[in-house]
Amino acid sequence: MAKTNSDSFKDLLVWQKAIQMSLAVYKLTADFPSSERFGLTNQIRRASVSVASNIAEGYGKMTRGEYLSFLGHARGSNGEIQTQLVIAKGLHFGTAQTLEAAEGLANEVGRMLVVMINKLRR
Repeated sequence: MAKTNSDSFKDLLVWQKAIQMSLAVYKLTADFPSSERFGLTNQIRRASVSVASNIAEGYGKMTRGEYLSFLGHARGSNGEIQTQLVIAKGLHFGTAQTLEAAEGLANEVGRMLVVMINKLRR
């Protein structure tokens, strides 16, 4: 189902930003304590991969309702990331620069998803 003027989910700016966010999260978590490998590190990485994956999967669905549902999942995962970044910041994990990069991208992706969802609901 064509949702936008793009031929592929890879053409969507929100998907591209979500990929950048996931890469930023991986860079950030590389500096987390090894004791967090199966805790916060794993959780935030999985959520970051989920955002771009849900955008892509939703794009491939046959109906607008299915697409909206997957964008909703992406938005939920993005909320998880934003929450986990607050926790990481409170625990002084990562550098200020890598934290800011991930936070900025998570905020931007969140805003873009809201706009996209609202546009598709019309």
